[in-house]
Parts: sequence; structure tokens; C-alpha cells
Amino acid sequence: MDFEPSAEQKEVQTLARDFARAEIEPHAAEWDREHRFPRDLFVKLAELGLMGTCVPEEYGGAGTDFVSYILALEELSRADAGVGVTVAVHTSAVTLPLLDFGTEEQQARFVPPLARGEHLGAFALTEPEAGSDAGSLRTRAVAEGDGWRITGAKQWITNARYAGTFLLFARTDPDSLAARGVSAFILDADHVRITRDEEKLGLNSSATNDLVIEGALVGRDRLLYEEGNGFRVAMQTLDSGRIGIAAQALGIAQAAYDVAREYAKQRYTFGKPIAEHQAIQTKLADMSTEIDAARLLVYRAATLKDRGEPVTEAGAKAKLFASEVARRQTGEAIQILGGYGYTKEFPVERYYRDAKITEIYEGTSEIQRLVIARSILNMQQHTFASG
Repeated sequence: MDFEPSAEQKEVQTLARDFARAEIEPHAAEWDREHRFPRDLFVKLAELGLMGTCVPEEYGGAGTDFVSYILALEELSRADAGVGVTVAVHTSAVTLPLLDFGTEEQQARFVPPLARGEHLGAFALTEPEAGSDAGSLRTRAVAEGDGWRITGAKQWITNARYAGTFLLFARTDPDSLAARGVSAFILDADHVRITRDEEKLGLNSSATNDLVIEGALVGRDRLLYEEGNGFRVAMQTLDSGRIGIAAQALGIAQAAYDVAREYAKQRYTFGKPIAEHQAIQTKLADMSTEIDAARLLVYRAATLKDRGEPVTEAGAKAKLFASEVARRQTGEAIQILGGYGYTKEFPVERYYRDAKITEIYEGTSEIQRLVIARSILNMQQHTFASG
């Protein structure tokens, strides 16, 4: 088994790392403090091909593979997890489903503006009463003329305020149960109205919004895939998207470990660096080991995706483990820094706040365990979704 990225993959990783260190890391604390969404940053990322890393060149992307995208996402999240989740949702949850399920006309029409960073993408599935139980969604699409009139509300939608393209799910068969009768639609910004900007614990440089769809009339060309089979789109999208969130969690954990390790070398107590105290050594050893294990799970899932193999179980395992590692080890980083770790003088408190959501969105840790259990027991998958 070869776990070494190829030369091309390393080039993408280095490109993302250099950009993140120069353009993101110096501003991350300010963006967090001011709750600022750095819209112009994504234009720069697009110029480097990082808004369409694994999108074919004919659609405006860089034409690399999914592993390269995951490597880039890890580096961006290492600098600022808010930037990481913006790119993850834009790519994994919107651009790639359009490529996987869209017609040639839809791909040519909607994908290039996303890959070029002209539009941001938003994935609109979750509702006030349909989170982990996504099959309970109430947004309706009623047939009218040669299209549908869509009415409903969505909650906790990443990128919504700044998005130009929405992948939105609505029930086209009001008499259907659970997932049956749900369809996927491609909407524009003028089809929705943003009603709320969410105040969050972390990820303050990303946008999270509630929105309503007030009788938007869309044509048949806005239906993605087949009428009534939207949940196939949603579940396959989440399978891949969870690998992206796992990469985000991995980047957060790595950033926290890097700060804690360097601090331990420089901070003196009782006449020697705290890195020479066994208690600190044990913490750093556990952090490094768990991060390495998470990285292998994430890279394995991404490699399976590139091979065209099923990733439901592998993606769930990667997200479950990496997100819990991020939450645990950002806490340990604070502990190693002591009082300084609890202040905004160092970034580990931000990493700690950013890490928690990775255990919740695109499927809670509890949902991931159910997905894994049903896979290893060969049980039918339910419509577990976004938490």
C-alpha cells in the first residue's frame, strides 16, 4: 500500500499551503473576531484553481483528482476552518453533484461559474424540523406549467448569503413518505430570500444562514437528476462531503498540534522546557498518533472515491474519527498552553471552537455510527443526513 501522494498531488498541496500561509493565516484571527466573510479571497483561490480542484478542465476546473482536493482542503482548514468549510460545501456539496447527476447542458451552464469562483455554491437540505431526519423535509415543489413552484424554508445553510447557485431539495410528491418523492433542484440567488445570519460558536469567517423560498417558479431544466429521486443525490453527496469535513477536522487538529508542540519547546517551568516534562510528552505523543491515524482514514476514503468505489462506510469512519480527534486534541492544545491557551493571544481557543461543529454538520457523530453499523451489518441505509 502506497500512502505517499503523487508529485501532482503534492504540487496542489504545496500550492494550497503556500497560499494559506500568505493570504489566510495572517487574517484568520481578525476574520473570526469581526465575523467577516472574506468574499474576495475565493476569487484568488479560484485563480489558482482551488475552487475547482477536481473539476475537469473543460468546465473551468484544475482537472486534478479528489485526493488533491482533500489535500488542499486540509491545508486551507489548517489556516482557517471557516475558509475550509466554504470551499468544502461549494465543491463537495454543489459542484460535484452537478457533475455526477447533471445533464450535459446543466454541467456546461452551472459548473464553470462555480469552478471559476464567480458563484459560490450552497447545499440547501436541512430544515427546522428536518436535520438528521432529512426525510421529514417540508419544502414543496408543486408542478405548474412546464416546471415547479417551490415554497418552503431552510435552516443552517452554509454560504447562503453569498451563494449564486443553490442545490435545493423539495418534496414533489406530497403523498410520499420519508425520502420517496423528494427531488433536487438547481436554484439561483434570486429564487431565495435570506432571513437570518446565524451567530455561531466558531467558524466565524463562514456564512451560515436561514432562508425561505416564496413560490419561486423554476423550469424543468432546473430539476437535477430524476423527479422523485432527489435523495439519491443527497445521500451520495453527503457520502463524499463527509470526506471533505473530515479533511477540515484534520486540518484543525494539525494546526492545534503545531502550536502546542512549538509552545512546549519554548515555555520553561522548573528550569526546563515543558516539552521535557513527561506529562506534556504523553499529550503530544497521543496528539501526533491520533492525527496520523485520522489522516490515514481520510486519505483512504479519498482514494476510494477516486477509484470509483463506494465511500459510504469509509467516509463515515473518516469523519467520525477525524472530527472527534479535532475536538479532543484542540482541547489538549489549550491544556498544554495553560492560561495562554484560554486567551485570544494564541489561536488554539479558536481551533477549539471551530472543531466542535465537525462532529455535527453533514451528519452528527451519532449518525455516523449508525451509518457505519448498518454498512458492516449489511442493513438498509436510512435517510440520515445533515444533523
